Amino acid sequence: ILKGRKVAPHVRALIFPATQKIWKQAMAEGLFDIFVDAGCAVSTPTCGPCLGGHMGILAEGERAVSTTNRNFVGRMGHPKSEVYLASPSVAAASAVAGYIADPKKLMEA
Repeated sequence: ILKGRKVAPHVRALIFPATQKIWKQAMAEGLFDIFVDAGCAVSTPTCGPCLGGHMGILAEGERAVSTTNRNFVGRMGHPKSEVYLASPSVAAASAVAGYIADPKKLMEA
């Protein structure tokens, strides 16, 4: 979905591999090159914005499409931010489109 495409100019796309094993696999497969070329920032394996810890926590009024497994008020930052849970495919398509997008439609374009 991201290969050969760019993240929308007003979008911050952050990628946090869940484990060191996944990070190493993504590196070996060349996925980081695709992510970075698309305009994403790739972190080391950690919990970050998904629990409101650091690196990308949301301010009041900000919106996020997240691949985390649960959602509740204030989880990713300010209580007046908006978080939408999605699959990795929907998150990637949404980063490119700049709004919540169907990856099938993006791939057809």
